Amino acid sequence: MHLFGHLVRFIVSALVLMFVSFIVPAFEVGGFWSAFFLALVIAIAAWVIEGAFGKTITPFGRGIVGFITSALIIWAAQFVVSGVTTSIIGAILAALVIGIIDLFIPVKTPFEQGLSGREKHR
Repeated sequence: MHLFGHLVRFIVSALVLMFVSFIVPAFEVGGFWSAFFLALVIAIAAWVIEGAFGKTITPFGRGIVGFITSALIIWAAQFVVSGVTTSIIGAILAALVIGIIDLFIPVKTPFEQGLSGREKHR
């Protein structure tokens, strides 16, 4: 994925996080830049976890383990990103709403993209 594709993906993720903070009572995002950096932290944490444990344990993996991991990443990210506050219940509800939104607007992770353009042409 090119730089522009990543940028668009983070902007869409930030808008989704702002929408979720509007809906979920115990999940607050201070503004667009807080949501953008929160999306960045979530993506980095998911990338690290997926690299260490495989796809089944990441927020993008399927099942209850991915859901719980997603909620824990959202809860822990509040300590890294300023302007974000949530309770554990708020993080669980936010992970649920984000999961429902992801059913309608799926965003592929770099791991799901397959081979990059350079590797395809070899």
